[in-house]
Amino acid sequence: MKQIAILGSTGSIGTQALEVIEEHADLYEVYCLTANNKVELLAQQAHKFKPAAVVIANEARYEELKQLMSDMPDVKVYAGARALDEIVEAGPIDMVLTAMVGFAGLSPTIHAIKAHKTICLANKETLVVAGELICKLALENRASILPVDSEHSAIFQSLVGEDNNPIDKILLTASGGPFRLKSMEEIAHVTKADALRHPTWDMGAKITIDSASMMNKGFEVIEAKWLFGVEASQIQVLVHPQSIVHSAVQFQDGSVKAQLGVPDMRLPIQYAFSFPQRLPLSGQRLDLFKQPLEFFEPDLNKFRCLAMAYEAIRQGGNMPCIVNAANEIVNRAFLEDRCGFLQMGDIIAQTMQRATFVKAPTYEDYLNSDAEARRIATELL
Repeated sequence: MKQIAILGSTGSIGTQALEVIEEHADLYEVYCLTANNKVELLAQQAHKFKPAAVVIANEARYEELKQLMSDMPDVKVYAGARALDEIVEAGPIDMVLTAMVGFAGLSPTIHAIKAHKTICLANKETLVVAGELICKLALENRASILPVDSEHSAIFQSLVGEDNNPIDKILLTASGGPFRLKSMEEIAHVTKADALRHPTWDMGAKITIDSASMMNKGFEVIEAKWLFGVEASQIQVLVHPQSIVHSAVQFQDGSVKAQLGVPDMRLPIQYAFSFPQRLPLSGQRLDLFKQPLEFFEPDLNKFRCLAMAYEAIRQGGNMPCIVNAANEIVNRAFLEDRCGFLQMGDIIAQTMQRATFVKAPTYEDYLNSDAEARRIATELL
């Protein structure tokens, strides 16, 4: 039985991961569940899956969680960022699913890598912010990193069996979000309700807004650079509204291998858990007779966040960290009606210009850059 720690068990990825574990209860067991604020759902999950421990990141909710868990004395209850860092180091854990949202996922992921755990990576900010550091630590500690994002899982699956065959190009697909067919004038007046209506995927609010601005795809470009050892110039984004081709790889002989499937995040989650095996998975099957497959070039003028992500990679250093921090601030502001949709890109661009650039950042530099960029973006709001 593989023992799995789920960081962010109450989010979209975390809840679907628990569905996978429930479907294969003979293979997987939950060792630890964590959440940021959702104590009621966390307690419900704990009662169902009976982990060894639960952690609530927000220490203010600790007593509330303790009360909800009072009938389960065998389950340890912890709170705070330090507890997250420490729980992933627990000896029995085989795999850590990092499904936390944002910069907060970086520190526990580093601790899990140093504890030689297999990382099932769903927290894209970890590689966006500190890709070079994470890859170095994973190599030093012989810790495998298995991608859970549907796009990166598709690339990973397309590379299985290719050994050292050089990658000519990565074809990273994007749905285009809800505003793909809207003009700049129309996009200027969209609301958060408009942005939260994603055409194909059911995701959390933060990632859904990032998908609407295509910043999410920009982050995935940065992730792909580190995960697969390619240059940004080798990563081409294709807008694919049907979300059937999850991504593809082109090799030096011109052949292209792709992974296709219905939009169901349980598939890449399960593949990360079971690799290199494929296990049965309940649910809908792909029927290629029912819909065409379309591909378009992204409009980088309309979706400037994607262009800024490419620029962040070009500059390197701590610039992706700066972009991520500014994006977290404006994303939250947009969700709270304190910022317009197009204004998000303006503030990120200005933060990139004002924040201190560090060419070869250390972990402390990442922490400082994150704090500085958040401060600048907040002031610009």
